[in-house]
Amino acid sequence: MRKTGSKTGWAALSVLALCFLLNALARGAGETYAVFLLPIGEETGWHRADLTSVYSVYMLANGLASPFVGAAFDRFGGRALYVFGLISLGGGFWLAGQMQNLWHLTMTVGVMGGLGIASLGMIPGSILISRWFDARMGTAMAIASAGLGTGTLVLAPLAQVMVDSVGWRGGYGLIGGTILLLAVPVALLPWRRITAGVVERAPAASAGLPTQGIARAIRTRPFWALFFAFFFTAVAGYGVALQTVAYLVEQGFAPIQAASAFGFAGMLSIFGMLVVGAAADRYGNRVTVSVTYIATLVGIVSLALVQVHPGFAFVVGFVLFFGGSMGARGPIISTLAATIFSGRGIGAIYGTITTGQGLGAAIGTWLAGFLHDLTGGYTVGFVISSGFMLAAMTVFWVVPELATRRRRDDAYS
Repeated sequence: MRKTGSKTGWAALSVLALCFLLNALARGAGETYAVFLLPIGEETGWHRADLTSVYSVYMLANGLASPFVGAAFDRFGGRALYVFGLISLGGGFWLAGQMQNLWHLTMTVGVMGGLGIASLGMIPGSILISRWFDARMGTAMAIASAGLGTGTLVLAPLAQVMVDSVGWRGGYGLIGGTILLLAVPVALLPWRRITAGVVERAPAASAGLPTQGIARAIRTRPFWALFFAFFFTAVAGYGVALQTVAYLVEQGFAPIQAASAFGFAGMLSIFGMLVVGAAADRYGNRVTVSVTYIATLVGIVSLALVQVHPGFAFVVGFVLFFGGSMGARGPIISTLAATIFSGRGIGAIYGTITTGQGLGAAIGTWLAGFLHDLTGGYTVGFVISSGFMLAAMTVFWVVPELATRRRRDDAYS
């Protein structure tokens, strides 16, 4: 059931804004590694595969922590989880500015950063949104997920400005210190009210699926379909995204131009996520995600063509198509998970599904760096990423449950 009233409406919007801002902060901070990659390599002389392995550990820690993050939210609530996330992420970044060895960077940016972002991102966000939104849950998920684009737009160019002015070490220190300070006001928020929500969901027995408990969920086809959709998409997307700034700099673009292109791609993901949420409600998931995957493929091809025809035309194509579809599948997967597996165990269930994204991103980023060292270029990596995008799109066409369209009249009222 749903409680009504203007105060409840404003409270729901406030919770959505909180999820958006914390997701923007976390994901934007994580994506700054694409900017720090080259200056760290220039100072240390480490191979590209070594540098990308740090991001792989970051995404692996993010993914492996996801089931525990969901379970921790179910057990301890939002205050403890979000404060822990801010301390872990902020502390990791601050310590990264002091690092001397590769394993230092791996532990601070990789492990601490990954744990922090898992605790601040869409896992707790999706749980809160599912408690405050019903008929418009898909749109709300899209808005919160758009924090990825906003954070990237703001923090990627800002990180480059920091590198130019105080160096990459100073940049990590400034970002980390700011995040640590935010832990105090976040801890003071009225978390009992925030986590209570207003939506009471009936068991989703009509779908014919066991909906409570991770042990039951992992025995269902939709669970593994969502897991591998996340996995394949992440291998492809992160394998390209992390290399974007370094790739454009190597093609002759100024670092601030490369960082800005990466940031604008993130900005366009905001519009892509918002459009996808509404389009999936109207046209269904298969058609909607297929359009986004095709757009991503066009963006990858555009980026690859920059090395053949240097200039802004193909960079613009990459920004428009890759950026506009970046992260667009996330709101659909989040909404499907929340509707198919409704119940108290949704935190652990969605967290485990998200592990697929972490594993895929870890493999994709390391593989891209390894292939760069092996071949001296990016073409093979672009081809492999394109193949994984096609595999991800196929998942939505072979699993019937993922084609379900969320109808407005399905909302409990």
